[in-house]
Amino acid sequence: MNSFVPPPDKSITIRALLLGAVACGSARVENPLFCEDTEAALVCLDALGVRTCRDAGALVIEGRGLKGLRQPAGALDAGESGALARLLTGLLAGQDFAAALTGRGSLLKRPMAPLAATLKKLGARVTASAGRLPLTVKPAALKGGRITGLESAQLKSAALLAGLYAKAPVTLLEKLPSRDHTERLLALMGARLTKNGPRIELRPGPLTARPLTVPGDISAAAPFLAAALLSRRGLKIENCGLNPTRLGFVEALKKMGARIDLAAAIAFPEPCGTLTVAPSRLKAASFSPAEVPGMIDEIPLLAVCAGSAAGVTSIKGIEALRGKESDRIESTLALLRALGIEAAYTRGVLKITGGKFKPLAPVETFNDHRIAMAAAAAAVVCPALPIPDQACVRKSYPDFWKDLHKTFGFRAAAGRG
Repeated sequence: MNSFVPPPDKSITIRALLLGAVACGSARVENPLFCEDTEAALVCLDALGVRTCRDAGALVIEGRGLKGLRQPAGALDAGESGALARLLTGLLAGQDFAAALTGRGSLLKRPMAPLAATLKKLGARVTASAGRLPLTVKPAALKGGRITGLESAQLKSAALLAGLYAKAPVTLLEKLPSRDHTERLLALMGARLTKNGPRIELRPGPLTARPLTVPGDISAAAPFLAAALLSRRGLKIENCGLNPTRLGFVEALKKMGARIDLAAAIAFPEPCGTLTVAPSRLKAASFSPAEVPGMIDEIPLLAVCAGSAAGVTSIKGIEALRGKESDRIESTLALLRALGIEAAYTRGVLKITGGKFKPLAPVETFNDHRIAMAAAAAAVVCPALPIPDQACVRKSYPDFWKDLHKTFGFRAAAGRG
């Protein structure tokens, strides 16, 4: 059985950098991810006066405390990272100086009005240009309070980071459970945080720097998991994050008949261990909106797996995918069409009729790393499928194509762009 070790988790790396920057003391982050998104985070922290250094593959962050950041000389550039843009805005909301935040490429098209509206409920002064980047954040006395109906982990995390600076406790109510990396890292650093189901309460106060080892990224492992199932091979994925809020794709595949075993070895602050998949035949299944948050990044992969499963798969509650690096509903449909698979999105439901992959056209990735990796998983069993824009995976997984070849002995055809 082949084995594979995924790259470090991008979501946890970004959160560790931002929280370490405003903690008291020096934090050592082992096994961080270095990619375009995390490099953008490091550049932003440098502009805010935070010293970081690389040491034997680790990152050391010299925390400045909650009030130790300095006003940047110019606009902060979040690159193409939506997580960085939104979480950093949460931190900036509590500062004593004004700041501007911008980005590049697809990030300039992504919605920021919900972020501004969420932080304004805490008293923040955030203005988004036409509901998008660039945005400005001005000093404000954050008042704390209650925010209900939070629909994404990024909005929740932004509110929690702003809540560190509030004059009163912040209470958040999630609409559906979403990834909880921010809550786990806040607890690690001594934040006064309590969680009871969808209710999260944070009392403002300082953080203490703590060492952290970043586990492997289950979203980066997901294309390899999908490729193993599509090619009916066994695969062992080691040192992989097994956070329950990120296991939606694994549970969805089990629902479709996949034989997958999980063995956790580390529990705090992040579960981590081994995931083993056995050769399996997939069958169609139906997925409700409640199942989507735990696999929000893997919906294109789930659609590809459904394209080879017997029957008609339906997925509801994915409208938020329109605001990702691409309109991931339309880009997923385009990918399925390129594979010769019948699919449609009507009345809020994505329906996919399983069949046999037969490449009809080169894949249009829309410069979206998740679409490119979903296409790669399909190409393992459909090698004639051209994927012209392969460089977009650098955003989150620079060594993706090398690792795909090492694991499956496969090189994707670049075709013609």
